[in-house]
Amino acid sequence: MNDFQQQIDRIKEKLTKLKSLDTNLSSFGVQKHKYELNPTISESEISAFEKTYSISLPLGYREFLKQVGNGGAGPYYGLESLEDSRYVDLDYKGDNFVDISQPFMLSEYWNPIQDIDNQEEYEAYQEEYMHDKWINGMIKLSNFGCGVFIHLVVNGEEYGNVWVDDRGNDAGIYPDYYLSKDDQRIDFLSWYEAWLDEYIANNSKKKKK
Repeated sequence: MNDFQQQIDRIKEKLTKLKSLDTNLSSFGVQKHKYELNPTISESEISAFEKTYSISLPLGYREFLKQVGNGGAGPYYGLESLEDSRYVDLDYKGDNFVDISQPFMLSEYWNPIQDIDNQEEYEAYQEEYMHDKWINGMIKLSNFGCGVFIHLVVNGEEYGNVWVDDRGNDAGIYPDYYLSKDDQRIDFLSWYEAWLDEYIANNSKKKKK
Protein backbone atom coordinates (compact mmCIF):
# COMPACT_ATOMS: atom_id res chain seq x y z
CA MET A 1 0.00 0.00 0.00
CA ASN A 2 1.51 3.36 -1.00
CA ASP A 3 1.68 6.44 1.24
CA PHE A 4 -1.16 8.17 -0.61
CA GLN A 5 -3.46 5.22 -0.09
CA GLN A 6 -2.64 4.99 3.60
CA GLN A 7 -3.39 8.68 4.01
CA ILE A 8 -6.62 8.42 2.01
CA ASP A 9 -7.75 5.53 4.22
CA ARG A 10 -6.93 7.51 7.39
CA ILE A 11 -8.82 10.53 6.07
CA LYS A 12 -11.94 8.44 5.43
CA GLU A 13 -11.80 7.00 8.95
CA LYS A 14 -11.20 10.39 10.56
CA LEU A 15 -14.02 12.05 8.63
CA THR A 16 -16.41 9.35 9.85
CA LYS A 17 -15.16 9.87 13.41
CA LEU A 18 -15.51 13.64 13.21
CA LYS A 19 -19.04 13.39 11.88
CA SER A 20 -19.96 11.15 14.81
CA LEU A 21 -18.44 13.61 17.30
CA ASP A 22 -19.90 16.84 15.92
CA THR A 23 -23.52 15.75 15.65
CA ASN A 24 -24.73 19.30 16.34
CA LEU A 25 -22.65 20.65 13.44
CA SER A 26 -21.27 23.28 15.80
CA SER A 27 -17.76 23.63 14.35
CA PHE A 28 -16.85 26.54 12.10
CA GLY A 29 -18.13 26.22 8.54
CA VAL A 30 -19.75 22.80 8.81
CA GLN A 31 -23.32 24.08 8.64
CA LYS A 32 -22.68 24.55 4.93
CA HIS A 33 -21.37 21.08 4.07
CA LYS A 34 -22.61 19.05 7.07
CA TYR A 35 -19.65 16.69 6.64
CA GLU A 36 -21.18 15.40 3.41
CA LEU A 37 -18.98 14.79 0.37
CA ASN A 38 -19.87 15.22 -3.28
CA PRO A 39 -19.65 12.09 -5.44
CA THR A 40 -16.20 11.09 -6.64
CA ILE A 41 -15.14 11.63 -10.24
CA SER A 42 -13.41 9.29 -12.65
CA GLU A 43 -9.88 9.16 -13.97
CA SER A 44 -11.17 10.10 -17.41
CA GLU A 45 -12.92 13.21 -16.06
CA ILE A 46 -9.77 14.29 -14.23
CA SER A 47 -7.62 13.63 -17.30
CA ALA A 48 -9.99 15.69 -19.46
CA PHE A 49 -9.68 18.62 -17.05
CA GLU A 50 -5.89 18.34 -17.05
CA LYS A 51 -5.76 18.19 -20.84
CA THR A 52 -8.06 21.18 -21.23
CA TYR A 53 -5.88 23.41 -19.05
CA SER A 54 -2.48 21.86 -19.81
CA ILE A 55 -1.75 20.98 -16.20
CA SER A 56 -1.24 17.87 -14.08
CA LEU A 57 -3.04 17.77 -10.73
CA PRO A 58 -0.96 16.80 -7.68
CA LEU A 59 -1.27 13.05 -7.10
CA GLY A 60 -2.70 13.24 -3.59
CA TYR A 61 -5.44 15.59 -4.73
CA ARG A 62 -6.19 13.38 -7.75
CA GLU A 63 -6.62 10.35 -5.51
CA PHE A 64 -8.89 12.31 -3.19
CA LEU A 65 -11.14 13.26 -6.11
CA LYS A 66 -11.32 9.63 -7.23
CA GLN A 67 -11.63 7.92 -3.84
CA VAL A 68 -13.11 10.40 -1.36
CA GLY A 69 -15.14 13.11 -3.08
CA ASN A 70 -15.19 15.96 -5.56
CA GLY A 71 -15.72 18.71 -2.99
CA GLY A 72 -18.03 18.97 -0.01
CA ALA A 73 -16.84 18.27 3.54
CA GLY A 74 -13.58 20.03 4.25
CA PRO A 75 -11.79 22.91 5.91
CA TYR A 76 -13.62 26.19 6.57
CA TYR A 77 -16.75 26.34 4.39
CA GLY A 78 -15.91 23.06 2.66
CA LEU A 79 -14.05 21.94 -0.43
CA GLU A 80 -14.85 23.34 -3.84
CA SER A 81 -15.52 20.90 -6.65
CA LEU A 82 -12.91 20.61 -9.39
CA GLU A 83 -15.24 22.26 -11.89
CA ASP A 84 -15.69 25.31 -9.61
CA SER A 85 -12.03 25.55 -8.61
CA ARG A 86 -11.07 28.07 -11.32
CA TYR A 87 -13.34 30.91 -10.22
CA VAL A 88 -11.51 34.11 -9.31
CA ASP A 89 -13.95 34.84 -6.47
CA LEU A 90 -15.90 32.12 -4.68
CA ASP A 91 -18.28 34.65 -3.14
CA TYR A 92 -19.32 36.08 -6.51
CA LYS A 93 -19.01 33.32 -9.06
CA GLY A 94 -19.45 34.75 -12.51
CA ASP A 95 -17.44 34.73 -15.71
CA ASN A 96 -14.00 35.42 -14.26
CA PHE A 97 -11.65 32.45 -14.11
CA VAL A 98 -8.06 31.92 -13.00
CA ASP A 99 -5.65 30.96 -15.78
CA ILE A 100 -4.23 27.74 -14.40
CA SER A 101 -2.31 27.05 -17.60
CA GLN A 102 0.09 29.83 -16.50
CA PRO A 103 2.54 29.17 -13.65
CA PHE A 104 1.98 30.61 -10.19
CA MET A 105 4.55 33.40 -9.93
CA LEU A 106 5.27 33.51 -6.20
CA SER A 107 7.58 31.43 -4.04
CA GLU A 108 7.53 33.40 -0.78
CA TYR A 109 5.12 35.53 1.24
CA TRP A 110 4.00 38.48 -0.91
CA ASN A 111 2.33 41.67 0.29
CA PRO A 112 3.67 44.91 -1.23
CA ILE A 113 1.42 47.22 0.79
CA GLN A 114 2.15 50.90 0.22
CA ASP A 115 0.97 54.12 1.82
CA ILE A 116 -0.33 56.29 -1.00
CA ASP A 117 -2.17 59.56 -0.43
CA ASN A 118 -2.88 60.36 -4.07
CA GLN A 119 -6.22 58.83 -5.11
CA GLU A 120 -5.16 58.19 -8.70
CA GLU A 121 -1.97 56.42 -7.61
CA TYR A 122 -3.90 54.43 -5.01
CA GLU A 123 -6.38 53.19 -7.61
CA ALA A 124 -3.53 52.14 -9.90
CA TYR A 125 -1.84 50.38 -7.00
CA GLN A 126 -5.04 48.55 -6.03
CA GLU A 127 -5.59 47.45 -9.62
CA GLU A 128 -2.11 45.91 -9.67
CA TYR A 129 -2.43 44.43 -6.17
CA MET A 130 -5.72 42.71 -6.94
CA HIS A 131 -4.79 41.63 -10.47
CA ASP A 132 -5.79 38.04 -11.28
CA LYS A 133 -2.27 37.26 -12.49
CA TRP A 134 -1.11 36.78 -8.90
CA ILE A 135 -3.31 33.70 -8.50
CA ASN A 136 -2.66 32.13 -11.90
CA GLY A 137 -1.52 28.53 -11.64
CA MET A 138 -3.65 27.77 -8.59
CA ILE A 139 -7.06 26.16 -8.11
CA LYS A 140 -9.32 27.16 -5.24
CA LEU A 141 -9.78 24.57 -2.54
CA SER A 142 -11.90 26.37 0.03
CA ASN A 143 -13.55 29.61 1.07
CA PHE A 144 -12.40 30.74 4.53
CA GLY A 145 -14.83 33.65 4.49
CA CYS A 146 -14.17 37.40 4.79
CA GLY A 147 -12.59 37.43 1.34
CA VAL A 148 -9.95 34.79 2.17
CA PHE A 149 -9.51 31.85 -0.23
CA ILE A 150 -7.38 28.73 0.06
CA HIS A 151 -5.58 27.44 -3.05
CA LEU A 152 -3.62 24.49 -4.33
CA VAL A 153 -0.74 25.28 -6.67
CA VAL A 154 -1.04 23.17 -9.83
CA ASN A 155 1.49 24.99 -12.01
CA GLY A 156 4.80 26.58 -11.01
CA GLU A 157 7.66 26.30 -8.54
CA GLU A 158 5.30 25.82 -5.57
CA TYR A 159 3.52 22.91 -7.28
CA GLY A 160 1.51 20.78 -4.86
CA ASN A 161 1.58 23.27 -1.97
CA VAL A 162 -1.40 24.97 -0.33
CA TRP A 163 -1.44 28.79 -0.38
CA VAL A 164 -3.74 31.49 1.01
CA ASP A 165 -5.03 34.55 -0.86
CA ASP A 166 -5.79 37.16 1.81
CA ARG A 167 -5.52 40.28 -0.35
CA GLY A 168 -9.11 41.17 0.50
CA ASN A 169 -7.85 42.05 3.97
CA ASP A 170 -4.59 43.61 2.74
CA ALA A 171 -2.68 40.60 4.08
CA GLY A 172 -1.23 39.40 0.78
CA ILE A 173 -0.67 35.90 -0.55
CA TYR A 174 1.26 33.32 1.45
CA PRO A 175 1.75 29.60 2.12
CA ASP A 176 -0.87 28.11 4.44
CA TYR A 177 1.07 28.03 7.69
CA TYR A 178 -2.01 27.74 9.89
CA LEU A 179 -2.72 24.07 9.30
CA SER A 180 0.96 23.16 8.89
CA LYS A 181 1.70 24.74 12.31
CA ASP A 182 5.47 24.61 11.79
CA ASP A 183 6.08 27.16 9.02
CA GLN A 184 6.58 24.39 6.48
CA ARG A 185 4.84 23.97 3.13
CA ILE A 186 1.85 21.65 3.26
CA ASP A 187 0.36 19.48 0.51
CA PHE A 188 -3.33 18.84 -0.05
CA LEU A 189 -3.76 15.55 1.81
CA SER A 190 -1.73 16.75 4.80
CA TRP A 191 -3.72 20.00 4.85
CA TYR A 192 -7.02 18.11 4.80
CA GLU A 193 -5.92 15.64 7.46
CA ALA A 194 -4.63 18.46 9.69
CA TRP A 195 -8.12 19.98 9.57
CA LEU A 196 -9.65 16.66 10.59
CA ASP A 197 -7.18 16.26 13.45
CA GLU A 198 -7.90 19.76 14.74
CA TYR A 199 -11.67 19.38 14.62
CA ILE A 200 -11.58 15.89 16.14
CA ALA A 201 -9.46 17.19 19.03
CA ASN A 202 -11.75 20.18 19.60
CA ASN A 203 -14.92 18.11 19.52
CA SER A 204 -13.44 15.42 21.76
CA LYS A 205 -12.76 18.11 24.38
CA LYS A 206 -16.37 19.27 24.13
CA LYS A 207 -17.61 15.72 24.72
CA LYS A 208 -15.55 15.45 27.92
CA LYS A 209 -17.04 18.60 29.47
